[in-house]
Amino acid sequence: MADHVEDKIGNYKTAPFDARFPNTNQTRNCFQNYLDFHRCNKALTAKNQDPSPCMWYQRVYKSLCPIGWVEKWDDQIENESFPGKI
Repeated sequence: MADHVEDKIGNYKTAPFDARFPNTNQTRNCFQNYLDFHRCNKALTAKNQDPSPCMWYQRVYKSLCPIGWVEKWDDQIENESFPGKI
């Protein structure tokens, strides 16, 4: 079980403090980092550049977001029904 979870989130332990989200509820922080990862990935891929700098956002959202939310959002992106602007 631990190996399976570690595969999904990597070895990132916790997200760093972000002054944009000072409150205890980190839902918005989770969603914003998810969006930032996909926007960064899309922009760098379109320019034929290495998208590895975007991995920081991915580690943060995987640390903050419940796995079920991420799976749901990934499905919505695949089905072109994701509510956010990427």
